[in-house]
Amino acid sequence: MDKQPPRLRTVNKSAPAYKLNQFPKNLPYIIGKEIVYLLASKGKPNLVGSEWEEIFAKSIGAIWKDSNVGLDDVRLGNTAWGAKTVKATNPSTAKKVRLISGRNSIVYSFGSNVDTSVDANLPGEQVLSIWNDRVSAIRERFDHLRTIVLIKSNDLSEVVVFEFETTRYDPELFYWKWNKEKNLEGFSKAFNEHLFTWQPHGSQFTIHEKVPVNSVLIKITKPEALDKEKILLALGFDKSWVTITKT
Repeated sequence: MDKQPPRLRTVNKSAPAYKLNQFPKNLPYIIGKEIVYLLASKGKPNLVGSEWEEIFAKSIGAIWKDSNVGLDDVRLGNTAWGAKTVKATNPSTAKKVRLISGRNSIVYSFGSNVDTSVDANLPGEQVLSIWNDRVSAIRERFDHLRTIVLIKSNDLSEVVVFEFETTRYDPELFYWKWNKEKNLEGFSKAFNEHLFTWQPHGSQFTIHEKVPVNSVLIKITKPEALDKEKILLALGFDKSWVTITKT
């Protein structure tokens, strides 16, 4: 009689805050409301990265905490997000975006000189190695790591929101070459697709990401700018609120 194998408990990775790109129901409304307030209070369509981080955190009930690494600015339970904004003339038709993803200095990290006459694959692997180490450090603390992206029109009348898993990249799957501007470009070997750009001057690393078809499109009606004098009057402002000291 054959021995029956023991039944083992499977160890499943804990579930993320929610399934990828299946946002909480109120997220589009909260983001839209926050952008309307921003337009009304600022009087101009200017939404910077830190504001987007805070808006997204509010939309999912998460904690916002500015991060030096930029990969875990928003945190909810076992899930962390890095937040990115990018401009597009028509966000709803954007198919691919370029996301600035940190400064990867091979001079600082490896003591390497930037020499465009060498095989591009060597500095390319070093650039990816820096990125991979950053991702690994965050994944030691969070089971799930994502990037949340806001594609915004110039006037903020239209925005697109999507997210993707923030992953490490196996250097063996990519090849690199120098372009005519002496920047480094990384391509997938499988599809010959341009996925990375690295600029030696400033060490800026850019990831080229496809926009998923199930992204959230939000359209915004521009509000009237708030009247500054009326707001100050409502606050009861007077000159005693301002103290002038000569140094």
